Amino acid sequence: MNRTAPLREGFTTGSAATAAVVAALRHLLRGEQPDSVRILPPPRAELRTPLRVPVAFCASGPAPDVQALMARCPAALPEGVAHACVIKDGGDDPDATHKADIRATVALLAAPVLPPDAILLDAAPLPLYLIGGPGIGRVTLPGLPVPVGQPAVNPAPREQLCAAVRELLPSLPLPSEAAALLLVLSAPEGRAIAAHTFNPRLGIVDGISILGTQGTVRPFSHAAWQASIAQGIAVAEATACPGLGMSTGRRSEKLLMARYPGWPAQSFVQVADFAGFSLEQAGRSSLPLLVWGCFFGKAVKLAQGHASTHAKDAVLDMARLAALCAEQGVTGADALTSCVTAAHALELLLASGPAGVRAVAAVAGEAARTASRFAGRPVRVHIFADDGSELASA
Repeated sequence: MNRTAPLREGFTTGSAATAAVVAALRHLLRGEQPDSVRILPPPRAELRTPLRVPVAFCASGPAPDVQALMARCPAALPEGVAHACVIKDGGDDPDATHKADIRATVALLAAPVLPPDAILLDAAPLPLYLIGGPGIGRVTLPGLPVPVGQPAVNPAPREQLCAAVRELLPSLPLPSEAAALLLVLSAPEGRAIAAHTFNPRLGIVDGISILGTQGTVRPFSHAAWQASIAQGIAVAEATACPGLGMSTGRRSEKLLMARYPGWPAQSFVQVADFAGFSLEQAGRSSLPLLVWGCFFGKAVKLAQGHASTHAKDAVLDMARLAALCAEQGVTGADALTSCVTAAHALELLLASGPAGVRAVAAVAGEAARTASRFAGRPVRVHIFADDGSELASA
């Protein structure tokens, strides 16, 4: 494997849906079977470089998974329905939706007679409506950029879809009797995929979200994580949660949930290594109580002032940790300077008796001060041990 080769970019679910709509329209109105289609990123993307997106297949009629739904649209013109499929490609930064089957069914309507869940996206050149089909999530909680009750298709992908249709339709031979255009997005495996995302926590039920502010997926970009954190905080605030429990991973989140058993699931957000970003976002919210849960190594990094606790961004200063522990009366604290890992340092501290316990508590206090500085208001920090017990809080 050539590790010096540039990492491959992928494309978002929003770009996959847009490409499927474009391919389905070209098949419907020109009889084409494109292997790929050219689309643009969302209108507000930083870069507007056209994307070439592969198309798995096109066919006449509705996608098999939306046939029952289309039966509720009697205004569809005869021979006026087609669908296409695009396989979402996460590039070298695959996520839960990597290789997901994203389908779009397009239908020309003789009149805008639609099911009540159809959403008007655009008015020209034809009224353009959207329905979230099977596997596309539905928003049930406030705080997200999509209103409650609507399909989880975010604003940027909606704009991307509208722009693509506006660009394409003038070049296609539209029947004179066409009065509206309906787009139905679906994802056959969407419900199963969504179980491996934060959608259930955010109140998005029955499927995946159609996302993407830039159209492309940059390998190992932090943007997706940060957007997920911001959405989680927004949902917690909009649902009037009693507090916000931030954790660095799944294990620490479970322990924090056990520490606050009366809090709903929406109160908890996994923030990975984005300490500074997450705490700043949380500090701006109206949530009454901010809590941080992590293991000892992450706590030491936070105590030492790091905004990111990732290994490549934050190196443990063992000499600084040793000095803090010496202040708490730990005998032989200088030995900590030779520790390679925080786990080894913790092992030595826990063997140091009461002074070691005080030292861990001092780390919690320093971490809480740093967290409160990032947030601009008080934050309570809990440090957990690998066995699930709580080592200290401050």
